[in-house]
Amino acid sequence: MRQVGAVLAAAVLMWMSFPPLNLGFLVFVAPAPFLWALRRASTAREAGWLGFLFGFVFFGSMLSWILVLGAVAWFPLTVVMALWATGYALIMFVARAWSVWRWWIMAMGGWAAWEWARSIWPLGGFPWGSAGYPIGTLAWPRGSAQWIGASGWGIVVVGVAAGIVLTLDDEHDRRPLELAAGVVVILTLLGAVFVPDADGPAIRAAVIQGNSPCPRIHCENEKLRIYQSHMALTSTWVGDGAADLIVWGEDSFGGEYNPTYSEDTRNAMASQAVRAGAVLLAGGTRPGSPGTFDNYNVVFGPNGQIIGEYLKRHPVPFGEYVPFRNLFEFVPQLASVPNDMNRGTEPVVFPINVPTGGGLFGSVISFEAAFARTIRSEVQAGAQLIVVATNEGSYGRGSASDQLIGMVRMSAASLGVDVVHAAVTGRSAIIRADGSVAGHTELFTEDVLQGTVNLQTSRRTVYATAGDWLQVAMVLAAIGVSINSIGGVSRDFRIRARHRR
Repeated sequence: MRQVGAVLAAAVLMWMSFPPLNLGFLVFVAPAPFLWALRRASTAREAGWLGFLFGFVFFGSMLSWILVLGAVAWFPLTVVMALWATGYALIMFVARAWSVWRWWIMAMGGWAAWEWARSIWPLGGFPWGSAGYPIGTLAWPRGSAQWIGASGWGIVVVGVAAGIVLTLDDEHDRRPLELAAGVVVILTLLGAVFVPDADGPAIRAAVIQGNSPCPRIHCENEKLRIYQSHMALTSTWVGDGAADLIVWGEDSFGGEYNPTYSEDTRNAMASQAVRAGAVLLAGGTRPGSPGTFDNYNVVFGPNGQIIGEYLKRHPVPFGEYVPFRNLFEFVPQLASVPNDMNRGTEPVVFPINVPTGGGLFGSVISFEAAFARTIRSEVQAGAQLIVVATNEGSYGRGSASDQLIGMVRMSAASLGVDVVHAAVTGRSAIIRADGSVAGHTELFTEDVLQGTVNLQTSRRTVYATAGDWLQVAMVLAAIGVSINSIGGVSRDFRIRARHRR
């Protein structure tokens, strides 16, 4: 029973580290009760159930905003995340009797492997709840993400938690905790001194949050009313020459009001770009071949010409496409997803020029902004500023928007780029290269958020160049420790067997 209580405490502490409470400092201790319980598991079955319990309670509570779509959406995803936690628990059960240092390395390396694997599989992965993201609430530690990324901070967090367990456990070995704490101090000081900064030409940005008259319920003429709201806000609040970049969020146009197929819509949007003398990026959808659609950003230049498009590369499973559609015909809710999204194939960057200079910016759309690798690919393609276009209208007033912004903040600090985060229904935000939020809107309001961002013209960060290098290194270290430890057990078994003969 003590193990169950410890696992529940760990799950609650992890939940408290993320929005809506957003008490990021708790993440350093949150995994400790979970690891403590796993060291006391007497069977693999017990360890597996403890892992499942942790995963189900933590992810189930953190992702409670999905319940607005129904238990049919929340329950399967929560179970899959719980199964990943079960896998980690079984790894730690195998390592429970290993030496202090080997167990400590396995705690970090196993966690790194778990987070890496679930970020890519199944169906493209799901990175929500990764242990490094709560660091985004802590200014100085967040600055050091430029070297190790959110994934690296997740490893450090687990190193501290595992060190706490070893200090309080029967071994009373403080060395791992002292080492992990030292790393935290060094990274924090480095992040405070060498603050990520986009120091290039200033870009005056205007985020248009047009809102929806009927989020989730999809009323009559919803697409038209959303489009008209964005047009009205842009013409009213963005004066001539008052912005260099105007951003409308995902699904700010669609249906008949689409600049690809409607000349009137295209001309109206182009006229706003010309009037303001700004680049206009707007997100929307359009029909593709039968049974498909595109989710894309279209970019107008200050002269009113379309200068390019970006197609979303990472669709939401069961939201923007239905994998194995024939197998899930019995689920009536999937009738609301009759078409599958066409996937983009590559990052795209767009030019932007201001009197003090110019450069390139890239964009991503909604769900894919949660994946650091997707935003990083835009930076590798040359983007010096990132635009995130999202909607969030499907998830009510839960913490979905805040959780996504939290992940984007860590990507901004990791890559050293400013981010314009535009949501049709909120929250929209201006995010600096150090991960701080310079301004934001509220949920389900019509608003215009204006602020200044900068292009990144200095050297790329270590993370932008090397990616999740620390995560890879810890996975390899865990594999090495496992081979060595299992090999040692095998040798001991053979020696004992020879002695018995």
